This record gives sequence, structure tokens and C-alpha cells, in this order.
Amino acid sequence: KFEIKQHIACLSEESYGWTKELNLVSWQGNAPKYDIRAWSADHTRSGKGVTLTKDELTALRDVLNEYLDPR
Repeated sequence: KFEIKQHIACLSEESYGWTKELNLVSWQGNAPKYDIRAWSADHTRSGKGVTLTKDELTALRDVLNEYLDPR
């Protein structure tokens, strides 16, 4: 059971119509977490993905910023 609380971004689209998205999702009625995974066009099916707390998402952002633009 899930509820997409907020669609944030579509990261890519697969040739078979699914999209990889970043969303804020509540799973099993729990507090929403940031979620990256592939979704069917109607959002009734999803692939395997990863869920992150806000702190984890912020840490990932910082790591990617450093990795992609080292100074």
C-alpha cells in the first residue's frame, strides 16, 4: 500500500513507457520518504527502488555535488 504525496521529478523514461521518478511517498501508512524508482504510466505498478529520509537525501546531494564538481 502506498500513496504518492508529491511528485518531484521525472528522471528518465524507459522505452516501454515506465518512468524513473523522484517522489515523496508514504509506504504502508508510514511517514513519507523520498523515493527513487520506476513507475508504470498509471502509477499502479512500480519497480525496485530506494527510499531516503530528508537527511539521507541531503547527504546524497552533497556527495553528488562533490563527486560531479570537485574543487
